[in-house]
Amino acid sequence: MVSIPKIKTDQITDPLKAAVVKTAVMLPNGDKDVDELLGELLLEVQKANVYGDGKTFVDLVPARRLKSIKEEYALLKSDPEFDLRDFVTRHFYDATEGVYQRAYESSPDHTPLEHIDELWKFLERRNRTTKGSLLALPYTYIVPGGRFNEQFYWDTYFIMLGLGAAAKWKIIDGMMRNYTHMIRKYGYIPTANRTYLLSRSQPPFFSHMVRLLAGKRGKKVLREYLPYLTQEYRFWMKGRSKIAESEHGAYRRVVKMPNDTLLNRYYDNKTTPRPESLREDIETAEKSGRKDASRLYLHLRAAAESGWDFSSRWFMDPLDIRTIHTADIIPVDLNCLLYHLEMTIADSYKASFNLLQARQFRQKAKTRADAIQEYAWDEKEGFFRDYNFHHGVHTSVKSLAGVFPLFVGIATKEQAEAVVEVIRKDFLHPGGVVTTAIDNGQQWDAPNGWAPLQWVTIQGLKRYGYDDLANEVANRWTDLNKRVYDATGKFVEKYNVESGDGLGGGGEYVLQDGFGWTNGVYEALKKDFTPGA
Repeated sequence: MVSIPKIKTDQITDPLKAAVVKTAVMLPNGDKDVDELLGELLLEVQKANVYGDGKTFVDLVPARRLKSIKEEYALLKSDPEFDLRDFVTRHFYDATEGVYQRAYESSPDHTPLEHIDELWKFLERRNRTTKGSLLALPYTYIVPGGRFNEQFYWDTYFIMLGLGAAAKWKIIDGMMRNYTHMIRKYGYIPTANRTYLLSRSQPPFFSHMVRLLAGKRGKKVLREYLPYLTQEYRFWMKGRSKIAESEHGAYRRVVKMPNDTLLNRYYDNKTTPRPESLREDIETAEKSGRKDASRLYLHLRAAAESGWDFSSRWFMDPLDIRTIHTADIIPVDLNCLLYHLEMTIADSYKASFNLLQARQFRQKAKTRADAIQEYAWDEKEGFFRDYNFHHGVHTSVKSLAGVFPLFVGIATKEQAEAVVEVIRKDFLHPGGVVTTAIDNGQQWDAPNGWAPLQWVTIQGLKRYGYDDLANEVANRWTDLNKRVYDATGKFVEKYNVESGDGLGGGGEYVLQDGFGWTNGVYEALKKDFTPGA
């Protein structure tokens, strides 16, 4: 690791530079973020929009010691003839070029499933040494594709569904061991194996991955993964002891509700612009008029941890990202996933013959389920809603996060019936179910549909006996996937479920193809794959 001299932020006159250069928190095991390592160079490259996508630069690998690169930059930057793009291309390189970036050409003779089978090979990655921001992992893994060349947390579960349907259990085993490696090293599962993603996690689907593997290998899996499940739980519940001294009864990812129960929110350990979207975050802060930009950066980062980056469900004004307030919200999906984690830990303790701990975690799960019922259920709308704990009200936007109580089985029969009616009325479209009814240019809003939310909706409906509607959603979604594949030869990241062409849009970057979780959900649905429960 190159030693970079510490910069005193109080000596930097430009507040934007100070925000980026300062170290918010030291990352574990000396894995420094790229904003710490690159400082002013990162800021200038991203603000100049040297690359169309900010992720491109932070994924590059320095061609020589960073110290010497930065020293050369400091000497040359004031030269009128200095070319920033030329400087960057001379001193940084793409480690995937010529290895993983070859164009994949689908065969016109391949069926969608044959295409996906070939894609799994194309999306395999192995990096046992850290290169630039890409952190080493011990086993082969599958990436989403396109701009995403990392093992992303919640993407992985939906990728595993397809791998399981294709009986590729060796890769699943390896990806699970990558996560136990990261839990041992960092104490949690980060968004992905990038240094600039170590300050946050993603929707906690690890317990679902354990269940999937246990469905294949038996209860021994529950015993084997119990230490990692409990560490995952400790990460999300960290800070319970500090809630009393915190503003609004919240500390990190834990929130104390008015009835004294604990629920959770999305968060991030840093309050600076995201390095991979630095220019966009700074522009959002400047346009927002907020005096405290760090608070806005926290909300943007917290939304990135949610995986829904970005969505109207996080905005006070559903049409305006500048009003984002993610960390003020109790998300119904997150708490349902943590309920599942608590139940999985309980079952893992039971499989390990520790009945006392099993009972304790089952009680934790019941307490959380009761709190979800109290704070997330909207009787008037007949739907589960996110909850603004600052104001003590439901948020204004209905989203498919509201089907997660069906997915994990905590909704009552009557609630499920009401949710079904809302799905039919507000969410069902020709290509599947839409994420929200708000069309505002954000990618996690109308008219887009996403593979993981189709799966959650379908499985939730099946769990409560609404097989006909579940099959209708599945058929509309897979038919849309096939139409796009027949027209383009691609499976893409997101789809327009309202229009005829089906191609999704919106957000900070162009539509990506590949695509890991779309492949996984399509294959699982077409092969009627049932993961372990």
